Amino acid sequence: MTTFAEVSRIDQVEPGRFTADVHPEWTIGGKPNGGYLLAMLGRAAVEVAGRPDPVAVSAHYLRSPDPGPVEIEAEVRRSGRSASQVRATLIQDGTPRVDALLMMSDLGTADADVAWSRLSPDDDITPLEDCERFVGIMDQLAIYLDPASAGFTTGHPSGRGELRGWLGLPGDEAFDTVSLLLAVDAFPPASFDISFTGWVPTVELTAYLRARPAPGPLRVQVRAELISHGRVDETCRVWDSAGTLVAQATQLAGIRFP
Repeated sequence: MTTFAEVSRIDQVEPGRFTADVHPEWTIGGKPNGGYLLAMLGRAAVEVAGRPDPVAVSAHYLRSPDPGPVEIEAEVRRSGRSASQVRATLIQDGTPRVDALLMMSDLGTADADVAWSRLSPDDDITPLEDCERFVGIMDQLAIYLDPASAGFTTGHPSGRGELRGWLGLPGDEAFDTVSLLLAVDAFPPASFDISFTGWVPTVELTAYLRARPAPGPLRVQVRAELISHGRVDETCRVWDSAGTLVAQATQLAGIRFP
C-alpha cells in the first residue's frame, strides 16, 4: 500500500520550483482529488516559507490535471515574524491547473487553549467500529460513514445534505497539517445525501487549519449549504481523536443532477 506521503511527494529542482507525479489511483473518474493536489502545493509552501504549517489556504481549480508529471512553482509573497504568505501554482504541460495562496506559520508555538467555540464534535456519531467502510471514491482512504448518513449508498439519501463519519490514511499513516488539506476534501460530496450525481468538481476551496492533529482517525462532518445555478457550496469540519477542531473548510463545486 502506497502511503499518502509517497503519492504527494515533491522534489525540488531549483529554489521555488518542484516536480511531482499525480498518482492515477488518487482520482475520481480519472480526475485527481482536489485536496490531494492542494496537499502537494502545501508541501511546496512548507519548503519555500521554512514554516511547517499551512493555517489559511485559498485555492482556485482552473483546470483538472491528468495523472502523471506536474510542476509546482512557489513564491514567498510576504514574510513576517509569525507568518508568511506563499503563492503556489500547479502546472501541467505549461498550463496552470491549480492556483493557491497559503498563509504559513508554526502551530506548535501557538497557545493551544481554546478561549471560546461553538464547534464541538457530535457526540451522537456512531463509533468507528460500528460504521461501514465506504468504497467507491479513492479506495486508498479509510472512509467510514455513519449509518445515519449512508443512505445514498443504497439509493435512499436522507435529504438533509449531511455526511459524517471517520477518516484514516493508508496504512494508518499519521495526519499532519499538510494531509489535513486532503482531509477537508476527502469525503463524498454532501450533495449525495440529497441526490446522487456524477463528479462534483471543486471550483474554489478555502481551508483553515487550527491545530496539529493528535494520532488516530479523524472525525469528519460535511454539509451542503446551497445548491443553485449548477453549483453547490459545502462546509467541512474535522476533529482529531482528542476531540479538537483541527480543520474547517468551505468549497464551491459544480453539480449536475440527472
